[in-house]
Amino acid sequence: MLRGTGTATIGFPLLEEMISTPAHAAPAAAPVRAFNVFFGLGIPAPLQAEGFDGVLEPLKPLARKLLIMRNVDQVRCDEKGINAHYDGATGAFTAEPPDGEARAGGGSIEQMVRRGHYPQGLPRGMVPTLIGGTFFRRSRVGRYVHSFNPDGTVAATIQEKPRDLFERVFGAVTVAGGGADARRRRLRRSILDSVLEDYRFYTGKRSPLGGLSRRRVADHLDRIREYEQRAFAMKHKKKDSPPLPRRSMIPHGGPADPGGQGIDITLAELSTEWRLMADLYALAIQTDRTRFGSLTFLAAGERIRMTGDYRYGDRKIWKFDDAAQQNAAGDKGCSHEWWHKFNEKRKNEALRAHAHMKMREVAYFLGRLDDAESRDVNGRTILDNSMITISTESGDGRHNDPKRELSGVFHAITGAGGRFKTGEILDVGAEGLDVYNTMLAGMGVTDRMGPENRPMRAVDKIRR
Repeated sequence: MLRGTGTATIGFPLLEEMISTPAHAAPAAAPVRAFNVFFGLGIPAPLQAEGFDGVLEPLKPLARKLLIMRNVDQVRCDEKGINAHYDGATGAFTAEPPDGEARAGGGSIEQMVRRGHYPQGLPRGMVPTLIGGTFFRRSRVGRYVHSFNPDGTVAATIQEKPRDLFERVFGAVTVAGGGADARRRRLRRSILDSVLEDYRFYTGKRSPLGGLSRRRVADHLDRIREYEQRAFAMKHKKKDSPPLPRRSMIPHGGPADPGGQGIDITLAELSTEWRLMADLYALAIQTDRTRFGSLTFLAAGERIRMTGDYRYGDRKIWKFDDAAQQNAAGDKGCSHEWWHKFNEKRKNEALRAHAHMKMREVAYFLGRLDDAESRDVNGRTILDNSMITISTESGDGRHNDPKRELSGVFHAITGAGGRFKTGEILDVGAEGLDVYNTMLAGMGVTDRMGPENRPMRAVDKIRR
């Protein structure tokens, strides 16, 4: 790690010098990592049955690295008087109903893994839990936060702005003085300025690194600077830096959820913001700044009125125009209404397009952990080595039947270094709590989720 002025901390990319071992030595072990990826509104169970021929198509390029689980029952998460927008979302990754408006009913699976493998805490300087997301519905915490401590409290503050996520991971440059002048000076500086001398040493003639590693460090520096510029829309840039995209203008905080009435947003605005968040989150993992946390793409019960042409590959999937297609304004013109109107006997074209788009964006993040920048210490990728759990709030969109709504909730997991099966679509037919506890056992964690006196029913079909 390179530390600079202020609180800035930068990590090296993986270099050959870091993993060189004697020929007789066992391969280096990848660190234990676990992350939750949540997407709002869900995938109705009948659509899951279509596999990669339907809305799951964008996951197909990653199929051999995922285990997709159907018929996962989350009915125990039901809380009388509310619906899956609240209880199903809070039950995602905890398999328990919420405990009030700001607490979950227990710890989330990745926090159980963190506590099991790092009981004394992570190595110094790491972000213990990183939570980020792009979302616009926020009446209850469980809609958008999906990392909880064992006592049900939120594991960390969520970052919804790319610049806040960047500073949470890499820190900030301290500028003397205060007020507007200090802020302007901050925007003319980069956190990389504070570690520049170290980088010059490691990329220069006196560097202890080989030529290939020196080039990787230089490329790594440019990549971090690019993301910083994208996040902060910084006015200055190096001569050879890539051009900056237009600064995001989507709403955050209170304006993102005006009384539950929804906001207007284009597909391009949503995708641009999310992909920057996904890039930054992946970079945090690649530089080993974090090993645990969660990422949210659209909250539970999300209320947005989407517009724009949606293309996948070389074909046009749909033209989003939610309000016009619903012939309604306010919350009734939002995309979440397509879920409430779901009917397995109809085509459900708008819902399918939205669900397909969500899988495209989830796949984008997963792909960032499976590229050349994500080569891990054992030669495999971070996606191969990590336990990544992907889920949502409901298996149906209609609130008149809790059993149907909280049965068949979509789940997918990665292999976690060969601990779990991948390359399959399984009808597990089991409670989420038993699935999660089987995953904990597979990760070598002795603690269990759920009531202490409830016997564990192992779902062995998901393990290798």
